[in-house]
Amino acid sequence: MYCNKRPLPASVSDTSQPRSGKSNSYSTFPTSSLLSCLLRALAAAVFFSSMTAIKHALQRDIFTPNDERLLSIVNVWKAGKKKRNCFLCATVTTERPVQVNVVKVKKSDKGDFYKRQIAWALRDLTGVDAKDAIKENPEFDLHFDKVYKWVASSTVEKNTFISCIWKLNQRYLRKKIEFTNVSSQLLEESVPSGENQSVAGGDEEVVDEYQELNAREEQDIEIMMEGCEYAISNAEAFAEKLSRELQVLDGANIQSIMASEKQVNILMQLLDEALKEVDQIELKLSSYEEMLQSVKEQMDQISESNHLIQLSNTNNSRLLSEIEFLVNHMDLSKGHIKALQDGDLSSSRGIEACTNASEALLQCMNVALRPGHDMLQCVKQQQQLFTDLCEQFARRLASHLNNVFVQQGHDQSSTLAQHSVELTLPNHHPFHRDLLRYAKLMEWLKNTDYIKYDGLTKNYMDYLARLYEREIKDFFEVAKIKMTGIAKEGKKFATLPRKESAVKQETESLHGSSGKLTGSTSSLNKLSVQSSGSRRSQSSSLLDMGNMSASDLDVADRTKFDKIFEQVLSELEPLCLAEQDFISKFFKLPQHQNLPGTTTVDTLEMDGGISSRPHTPGGQLSISSEKDMIRQMMTKLFRCIDAELNNLIALGDKIDSFNSLYMLVKMSHHVLTAENADPASFLSTTLGNVLVTVKRNFDTCIRNQIKQMEEVKISKKSKVGILPFVSGFEEFAELAESIFRNAERRGDLDKAYTKLIKAVFINVEKVASESQKTPRDVVMMENFHHIFATLSRLKISCLENEKRDAKQKYGDHLQSYVINSLGQPLEKLNHFFEGVEIRVAQGIREDEVSYQLAFNKQELRKVIKEYPGKEVKKGLDNLYKKVDKHLCEEENLLQVVWHSMQDEFIRQYKHFEGLIARCYPGSGVTMEFTIQDILEYFSSIAQSH
Repeated sequence: MYCNKRPLPASVSDTSQPRSGKSNSYSTFPTSSLLSCLLRALAAAVFFSSMTAIKHALQRDIFTPNDERLLSIVNVWKAGKKKRNCFLCATVTTERPVQVNVVKVKKSDKGDFYKRQIAWALRDLTGVDAKDAIKENPEFDLHFDKVYKWVASSTVEKNTFISCIWKLNQRYLRKKIEFTNVSSQLLEESVPSGENQSVAGGDEEVVDEYQELNAREEQDIEIMMEGCEYAISNAEAFAEKLSRELQVLDGANIQSIMASEKQVNILMQLLDEALKEVDQIELKLSSYEEMLQSVKEQMDQISESNHLIQLSNTNNSRLLSEIEFLVNHMDLSKGHIKALQDGDLSSSRGIEACTNASEALLQCMNVALRPGHDMLQCVKQQQQLFTDLCEQFARRLASHLNNVFVQQGHDQSSTLAQHSVELTLPNHHPFHRDLLRYAKLMEWLKNTDYIKYDGLTKNYMDYLARLYEREIKDFFEVAKIKMTGIAKEGKKFATLPRKESAVKQETESLHGSSGKLTGSTSSLNKLSVQSSGSRRSQSSSLLDMGNMSASDLDVADRTKFDKIFEQVLSELEPLCLAEQDFISKFFKLPQHQNLPGTTTVDTLEMDGGISSRPHTPGGQLSISSEKDMIRQMMTKLFRCIDAELNNLIALGDKIDSFNSLYMLVKMSHHVLTAENADPASFLSTTLGNVLVTVKRNFDTCIRNQIKQMEEVKISKKSKVGILPFVSGFEEFAELAESIFRNAERRGDLDKAYTKLIKAVFINVEKVASESQKTPRDVVMMENFHHIFATLSRLKISCLENEKRDAKQKYGDHLQSYVINSLGQPLEKLNHFFEGVEIRVAQGIREDEVSYQLAFNKQELRKVIKEYPGKEVKKGLDNLYKKVDKHLCEEENLLQVVWHSMQDEFIRQYKHFEGLIARCYPGSGVTMEFTIQDILEYFSSIAQSH
């Protein structure tokens, strides 16, 4: 049995102990307390007994057949509609996995049994709204696929059901369900574990405000219930009786209290005395408050005075700080002012003093003034002073440097005479060293007065451009004269600068009026005029002492040209690099860094095409950025280098077209060196553009060689031998391999090899087809043998396929020549056996050929008799003489061809004997000479010649 936590009267349970360790003060009205306890206990018993009975009935009739367990129940009806009671039940399945459902159960209209109307899965529940978390409100909402609004029969039932829903979600689903307007006490922190524990059992979850009665209380209640016979049978009548008795007892208690009037009067008297004491205390507090108010006013005055003093001190400190800032940052010493006005810009000490003074002035001018400083009169005066000093010193510095530039031009011109004979360029290092002392002053001028800085830059370019132009033109004049051989030893070059037209006239006078200097190095030209049937022997090639052969002169001229061209590039490169480094340091310009991309030589080798970098004209100086300014300045300073290099290259190409090989190697090497240092520099760009010209000349040289191959004409009266362009290709390959032996790049040469060898192959076949004196096979055999020997000796990797092709063509035409030549000494015999083979091919059996009239044994013997050994030897001797006339001496292929003919003759002999044995068996017919006789014939003929 359960009862309210309200304590029982002492008369009923005077021996009971206080619960939860707390002492209880019992009422002085035992009968009233007992009746109240009994009334509440009976009401709870009636409520729980009815709900328990319904819960057990639902479990038995509805949920047990479906293997479900009922955990909580609430009596509800829909909000806003006619009151039709139903039950919402929270259930779980007994089988795993556990499914949690909310089931609506309604009493049937036809009887007293209940039926299952609708069920929702708890996982579909998204929210619970209890309407009010503080006040008691039986209404609540459940959010499934739509919102269901319910009204519970009591707030206790609603809270119990919502608490059960929360526990089931925590234990089985862990789904995020939004509980709105729900007291935090209902949402427990943990869910009991274990399958045997109910989450929200009906009997196990009784409201906590009820408590089990002890034995003494149960005994007292039983005694009272025994005094009333219908206490059990009619609980409502019993509860009504108890309520009436409770009212009687309450009235008695009120009368008892009113009877104690004396005690009330005493209490009122004590209260009056207490009020008087309170009035006295309030008067004292008022006096104390007045005293404190005066003290407060005095303290406020003192605080305000201290604040003013502190504010004054702060203002004074800030003023002192501002004055110190202006004095420290905007005060220029008298020494600096004097250095800026009258400092010596020609001495090292004076330059250093001016540099320090200019830096101090720049710091003062660039000081970051605080707000309001620019309105002070002293600040304005100092700024005006700084502006005047800056303008005055800038004018003085610009004038001095202009004078230095002009003087440098005059001084350097006086030293040109000593460099006139030697192929060297004047050294500008002393001039650069002297000017670099002004580098910091130039940086100051750039930051303070860019107009004067720009003017100095242009003046420097104007003066030095003219100086460099004189030096470079004189330098190239000397190089051209050394190339053409005009200068004599010890002769001074006193007429500098010489005009370029004079050099051209002298060059033309040396090499004829045609204007085309076809030097002896053009191997194809040299060989085209050489006798096609003979070559100079070793004894006839030697000239008198003191003279050199044409080939030796070619080598000497080329070596001389190579050295001169290398010296020209070696002199130009340090000159340009030194000037670019000086410009960067003196004018404070950032140099270009290495940039990723395709180099100039790579560009030249792409698809065999020619391209160049954009070249900025030297006539204009449109500065787009500081990085471009160096390149533009260098372009203007050395504006004549490009033209002079192209003229020198043109002269070298006129002197000897094969000089383009030397120039290609040298230019490629220097371009790679310049690009590794700085791919965007002036030197790299200029050499790259010149390299394009060299590459174009080289390609023109190759095209001319191919054209000369196509125009070669052979003599109709003499044998061909080794064709001139075949020998020319050999000399070209030897020369190119010697030049490109240590070259970084061979791409251009390999392409040239491919074009030349292809042209050689085509024109060899063309000349062989046109040859009338020499058989085609002989021309093809000798020339392809020579090509194969050349490629095998030089070991050119890119021509391996062509080497194999040359070997194949040589072998094929050797075999063809041998076969065609051997058909003539035994002509009738060849024709006879060809007819035999034709009959066999037509289907006649080999042993029946002898029965043919034209091929019987008598005809065979007749043909064989026409070729006795003596006649065969005579025919071979004539064949040897004819072969000797066909072949040239240079290749020395006579013995090779004769040996091949011997092998082929023996093969034919064996073939004839085989046909005789198969087609004329048992006839006894044999050749009148043997294989041993053939070997002796060939050997004796070779020895006799």
